[in-house]
Amino acid sequence: MTTEILAKTPLHALHLELGARMVPFAGYDMPVQYPLGVLKEHLHTREQAGLFDVSHMGQIILRGEHAARALESLVPVDIVDLPAGMQRYALFTNAEGGILDDLMVANAGDHLFVVVNAACKEQDLVHLKQHLEGQCEVESLFESRALLALQGPKAAEVLGRLAPEVKAMTFMQFTTLELLGAPCYVSRSGYTGEDGYEISVPVEQAETLARALLAEPEVQAIGLGARDSLRLEAGLCLYGHDMSTATTPIEASLGWAISKARRIDGLRAGGFPGAERIFAQQQEGVASKRVGLLPSGRAPVREGTQIVNAEQQVIGEVTSGGFGPSLGGPLAMGYLDSRYTALETEIFALVRGKPVPMRVVKTPFVPQRYYRG
Repeated sequence: MTTEILAKTPLHALHLELGARMVPFAGYDMPVQYPLGVLKEHLHTREQAGLFDVSHMGQIILRGEHAARALESLVPVDIVDLPAGMQRYALFTNAEGGILDDLMVANAGDHLFVVVNAACKEQDLVHLKQHLEGQCEVESLFESRALLALQGPKAAEVLGRLAPEVKAMTFMQFTTLELLGAPCYVSRSGYTGEDGYEISVPVEQAETLARALLAEPEVQAIGLGARDSLRLEAGLCLYGHDMSTATTPIEASLGWAISKARRIDGLRAGGFPGAERIFAQQQEGVASKRVGLLPSGRAPVREGTQIVNAEQQVIGEVTSGGFGPSLGGPLAMGYLDSRYTALETEIFALVRGKPVPMRVVKTPFVPQRYYRG
């Protein structure tokens, strides 16, 4: 029997000091919760500010005059006209239109700054190098930079004490600045549905910055457990669960992420992997689609649970599910036969062989509170 050797983030010793319960996640030893507990961590982030260690994510820089156009060949997103100081959500697609990963792309002025998922980062780096070789320089920051997320309604106030200029930023704005003498990339974005920031900091200065933020009275350390319930309430997809190479952006209800310029009638239509299939699905529809689901009762409906109609025929599957502390009840997302995806349609989850009534609802489950100015 072989034991997997887990990687550690630069804040690993700090998590242990704070009493975190550690679990394997995407090849890393990560904090799932702290003594406060998942429920209180979730609610604290909604009410004040939570600090998340997301250093397991992959950070990559693309340099060169043609970097934006080169990256556009791999994503259905407008990168060429992405203004300096802004970032955009993007998807890597394959030749069949399936999703290889989702990512954030920021225009840092003289280069692009890209953040990809932890479980996909090595293959994403290979993907970029293979396809963009000769068009731009691809530089991995996997070993040199940590990533922190400060999320919640008090995040701007807290980070503003270290750098007042961050308060003027709006959702999806991006900048470079110094925090406690450390050169950082900062975006006003996150994965909780709340206002907040993601901060890329050199590895050797990460713990100093994390401790300074945790010393502020509004801030608590938050683990992966609350990160998952927060993103689920916000209706945000988790790669490998709510989307994968087996799902296209249209099936995943991410058609909004295909930029106007890249659509079938756009200025730079297509030109990304799987464009023909994705365009066909936009015009003709799909057999199944990701939807929001509200189960009745109090029991959570978990990932992998089959969804059936009144005749007990299988019509879908739950891809993310749990209890929403802010919602005050269970919630889920999953893929449903398109004939059942109209809002308020009643269907059933098969929990331990018994049908639990659910209805199709709009996401997000709780209002998103991004700061748009």
